[in-house]
Amino acid sequence: MSENKSYVIWNNKGGVGKSTITFHIASVYAEENPDRDVVVVDMCPQANSSSMLMGGGKESEEKLQELISKDDPQTIVGYITKATLEGSAQLSDYSTKLIDIYENLSDNIYLISGDGNLELIAPLLSERADASPLTATDKPWIKIHSIVKGMTKQRLSEDRPCTFFIDTNPSFSIYTQLAIVGGEKLLVPINADDSSIFAITGLFNLIWGTTSEHPVYGRYTFSSKAKSNELELPKIYLLLGNRFTQRTGAANAFKAVSDAAIRKMYEEYSNNENRFEDREETINSVTDFEKVYSIELRDFNSAGVVAANQGIPLSKLTKNRYKVYGKEVQVERQQREQCKNVIKKLVERL
Repeated sequence: MSENKSYVIWNNKGGVGKSTITFHIASVYAEENPDRDVVVVDMCPQANSSSMLMGGGKESEEKLQELISKDDPQTIVGYITKATLEGSAQLSDYSTKLIDIYENLSDNIYLISGDGNLELIAPLLSERADASPLTATDKPWIKIHSIVKGMTKQRLSEDRPCTFFIDTNPSFSIYTQLAIVGGEKLLVPINADDSSIFAITGLFNLIWGTTSEHPVYGRYTFSSKAKSNELELPKIYLLLGNRFTQRTGAANAFKAVSDAAIRKMYEEYSNNENRFEDREETINSVTDFEKVYSIELRDFNSAGVVAANQGIPLSKLTKNRYKVYGKEVQVERQQREQCKNVIKKLVERL
């Protein structure tokens, strides 16, 4: 029987397209894998990917508020609260079948909705995680940090495996830590700018720790506690070069920056290969590494704006013109096809 899969999309830099990429990957993956249930777990208080998946616009905001305002919120906050208080929670109790809300999506894609109250419960989660153990076997830090990981072991039906896509917030708050621990494989979006290169170092330091641990603060970090508790962390699966391709390839200036980001990631790979997903291919150079561990996404331009605003998967973006906030936007056929193809190629690699 096929196993569950789980991917977490994270970079500690904002504005790299995490939520938009999550929407595109999940919707196309569901279409291409009808034998699996696809579950998007929105671990960002802004709930942008939730809004896109529920059709975008005012209607999605109304539906989101309906899920949040239930006595037992049908959101990620509801799930985390139940799991914290009772030790476990059922995936099926907090998931929303998206085709019941929005007809453009496949019937095998579900959502654990985002919720702004993640910010409010974060201090409480941190307090419980750092509580003193009551017995020799009590591990409160592990219990809290493994909540989302426990979710990704569940299924919505016995005979169908699930693939989870976990959207995140760029901050490294405790709910982001839960999200990262919940994924088996890490997808890292980057933009073609200098701050994305610097963010790579930050990503490794936050998850796995610095080379030299701070003598005072080091033992309080996530990486230190994860190591002492022998917590399994995700492996880097793909670096997603986002928003720097124009027509036939990346513009020279942008390409130079993206190459620098690849080299930086290859440097990390050379020093700590165990942090990356094992591959069959032999990697002896940065060129080998780029082919195996990275993929270049096109700038979605108008197609991306329309898809995100109206929650339309790229496969169903078939018209030349759409209305966005009352204005007519043109989406050329060539652009639509190019965007569809690049997401499809990415999904094939998953």
